[in-house]
Amino acid sequence: MIVELAPHSLTWDDVDPTRQAFDAASVARTVRSLGPARCVPIRPDIPFGDPAMSAWSHGEAQSWADAMSFALVQHYGRWTVGWRWSHDEGDFDGGPVGNWCCPRDSITTPEETLARVEAALREWREWLEYLVGWFEAYPLDLSDIESQRILWERSARNLILQVVDRTGCGSGWHGHCRQVLTWFLDHWGVAPEVARGLVDEAIGGRFHSWTGPDTVTVDGVAEQLALSLQPADGRGRADAPARDHLQRWLAVRESVPWHEIPDSGADGPVAPLRDGAMEDIRAFDGAIAPARAQGLLSALELLRADAARGARLDFTLLSGWQQHVLDTPGPPRFRNAPAFAKRGRERYGIGPDTRAHFDACLAGSASDAGRPLGLTARAARACLDVCFFHPFDDGNARSAFLTLVFVLAREGVALDGVGLLRRISFEADAPQDPLILVRYINIHLAETRRRTADSTGSTGSTGSTAR
Repeated sequence: MIVELAPHSLTWDDVDPTRQAFDAASVARTVRSLGPARCVPIRPDIPFGDPAMSAWSHGEAQSWADAMSFALVQHYGRWTVGWRWSHDEGDFDGGPVGNWCCPRDSITTPEETLARVEAALREWREWLEYLVGWFEAYPLDLSDIESQRILWERSARNLILQVVDRTGCGSGWHGHCRQVLTWFLDHWGVAPEVARGLVDEAIGGRFHSWTGPDTVTVDGVAEQLALSLQPADGRGRADAPARDHLQRWLAVRESVPWHEIPDSGADGPVAPLRDGAMEDIRAFDGAIAPARAQGLLSALELLRADAARGARLDFTLLSGWQQHVLDTPGPPRFRNAPAFAKRGRERYGIGPDTRAHFDACLAGSASDAGRPLGLTARAARACLDVCFFHPFDDGNARSAFLTLVFVLAREGVALDGVGLLRRISFEADAPQDPLILVRYINIHLAETRRRTADSTGSTGSTGSTAR
């Protein structure tokens, strides 16, 4: 929830190089000016098969790579997250980048590592610019689709072949192919949500990992895509009423079967050997900027004290933490205007009762003997409440993460890892996203219990929370 660092969800609006400034000549200087460049981890001199290497790669090295992605997004824009989209089974499956693989293979010495970051970023940008050239190969017009279907089909076929060549048809290559075809339709005026549906229907499971599509398959997908297009598939009117994604979230919130979700918190308190939240802040936020990490660590310390005394979760409590997160003179106030996220794709409305409604939702994070709801479901729901009520002018993702940690800590539960909980974003109107977040919390909690039990040689758990 810091920022979506996975490139699979990039839209054409995110990556269109004609709208995203980039000076390739200065990229080396820029990369070296970013916070993570000052603390590049050095790969340990141990065999790749050593468990310690896996721990380093998925811990310190992964956090550093995520921090570099975040820093690049802050400087250039969200399009940059594709710099790690490597071929085959790298950081993200099936991408077009050959200059980066994964932390274990690509992080070596600081100088070599930064050179790889630069090369991978340039390579990703060049691919985006190359795609624009193919998009523009024919002047297409959705309103004249009947006389241009052969051109739409030819363009789609060429794009599939370009992705095939660029990715090498390794693991997950078809995901990027879907994305490129969706970008192509979006570029020529097809509504993005319509484009995704048309592309998925045209491909229809005919592309597979580690397998290049034959000519008949490529032609069939391109033909079906062109034939499915209609003039009405274009974008809606620019003056359409703005959506209120807070209201959409509240509707989703009511529809989620929270009481039916499996709960890994039912086994009681657990205190891991390491505080996953603290370590992640030090590794990830500390690489971005020491002051950012210090603010979060101060908020985390206050949060733990509040959890130990069983404090009631409401906006006032969050605002006290947020003062440390944002380093403001006093607790920040609740926003007084509509808020926006995801580059404006989500808009959260405001009304006279928004704060009161927010506090009422957060109150549901406490245990209720009358109508019990699982701990991890309550933690996920409160976290998403902060995301979509968006109470602060800045730092809402960090506030949402702290909220999740607090709800667990109030019942004596801490996690030894939080990577799955900080590297993703959620959609306000996606009914499956709350279930995904609960599942991620359960995964981390189950792993925490297992590792804690393994280290003590027993299956019991302790009642204190890691500080």
